[in-house]
Amino acid sequence: MPIDKQSPFTLFAIDHVLSEEERAMQAVVRQFVDARVKPFVADWFETGDIPARELAVDLGNLGVMGMHLDGYGCAGTSAVAYGLACMELEAGDSGIRSLVSVQGSLAMYAIHAWGSEEQKQQWLPGMAAGTAIGCFGLTEADFGSNPAGMRTNAVRDGSDWVLNGSKMWITNGSVADLAVVWAQTDDGIRGFIVPSTAAGFTANTIKKKMSLRASVTSELVFENVRLPAEAMLPGVRGLKGPLSCLNEARFGIAFGVLGAARDCLQTAIDYSVDRVQFDRPIAGYQLTQKKLADMTLRLGTGTLLALHLGRLKDEHLLRPEQVSLGKLNNAQAALDIARECRSILGGNGITLEYPVIRHMNNLESVYTYEGTNEMHTLVIGEALTGLPAYR
Repeated sequence: MPIDKQSPFTLFAIDHVLSEEERAMQAVVRQFVDARVKPFVADWFETGDIPARELAVDLGNLGVMGMHLDGYGCAGTSAVAYGLACMELEAGDSGIRSLVSVQGSLAMYAIHAWGSEEQKQQWLPGMAAGTAIGCFGLTEADFGSNPAGMRTNAVRDGSDWVLNGSKMWITNGSVADLAVVWAQTDDGIRGFIVPSTAAGFTANTIKKKMSLRASVTSELVFENVRLPAEAMLPGVRGLKGPLSCLNEARFGIAFGVLGAARDCLQTAIDYSVDRVQFDRPIAGYQLTQKKLADMTLRLGTGTLLALHLGRLKDEHLLRPEQVSLGKLNNAQAALDIARECRSILGGNGITLEYPVIRHMNNLESVYTYEGTNEMHTLVIGEALTGLPAYR
């Protein structure tokens, strides 16, 4: 007799709170991931190599590069639609969602929000199409959670700028056509668009990673890189610029990690129904059902939180500390779900035949980047008490 079972999202009736258009867009991205990512991503992860430029064009054709931005070839979708796309992309792999979110929410958003009209016209259409890849240079080897301490600097030389320094853990760096780089200047922290062809600019691919292996991660080095005056983003000065971009990316992560968690949980449910021990499926034992029920609760509540934040963002009501709520809660929940699912799969849970260990390793990085768990905790603490506790 066939077993009657529901998916976690069906149990929560998630589709009920989505519009028909949102469901349709989510379905299109899911179909892309099922066809273009899932059959190949285990091999990409194992080899630590990914066809980034080919994928970027495919993702541009799909319409997800900068999809939540208006004009310049961008789709101009809602925040919720963008979040759902991130969810489906990360159900494939966190590295694929990272490629898209760094492109759209960091590099493209910086130019869209703070660039000149000439900069927007020059770069955004190609980036939306995926024919030009961007990266975002903020983090340094010694300055992650405290970007104000960055050592990368740009000094005026006549009408030009001369850029020196380095950036670390930069997604897309080695395949990028341009980098949006933040640097100390005599006018405070400013952003610069640095073409990858600029003399003195090198991008070194970081190897031997155990996480986000299906993603390009690099160190950027700038040695007397000469930039024209028009390379600077004119619309912002100080940390407001990069932090606004990070809030865009964190919003996408609050949705994205749930895709990885959903893929893990559905894999664990299916496996537990098929896996027989002591003459019955392990899904029929109380301990397994408690694990599945607890994970479903965390996945469902995290999804409802993300959707609520998306509705606020679409009404221009979302505050940075609320983004921290979503990133903190959902990244932790997703990592916990992946770890628990790994235990349900037993020895099979450590093989790339199943997606769980890959998602689990990836989520270790997602838990840390775009603001660590500790930093988002302190953002929320300051919002509640009015007292900063960063130092």
